[in-house]
Amino acid sequence: MSRPHDYTDLSDRQWRLIRPLLPPPAKVGAKRQLDSLEVVNAIFYVLRAGCPWRLLPHDFPNWNSVYHLFWAWRNLGGWEKIHRKLRAKIRTKEKRSAKPSAAILDSQSSSLKKGLFFSLLSSEEGSAGSGGEPLLGR
Repeated sequence: MSRPHDYTDLSDRQWRLIRPLLPPPAKVGAKRQLDSLEVVNAIFYVLRAGCPWRLLPHDFPNWNSVYHLFWAWRNLGGWEKIHRKLRAKIRTKEKRSAKPSAAILDSQSSSLKKGLFFSLLSSEEGSAGSGGEPLLGR
């Protein structure tokens, strides 16, 4: 489908960088009919616009298909793989080690929802407490 270019769309150069990092289509089931570039452009549109998936403009692929592929690629580690590759590329360009050696967290500028905070803590080794909740304040 031909649609007007949106400012959130990937350039050809950006697409060549990201395309090989996306998980391949499933080997079972019906063949994917969607253009992966259009799916990625739709995902970036939703992320940039901050709109609900259902309000994705109609010139993009169906919102439900885009949403499904977003989560499928997330669960297969596709977005993390892209992030690592781009981070390494930028760090190498800046003449720094491709892998960061440290991270800084600032509690004044980062906020997590309580549920996410507890899920992150309880997934760590050695977390203790009843019902899998971590013990805090020690």
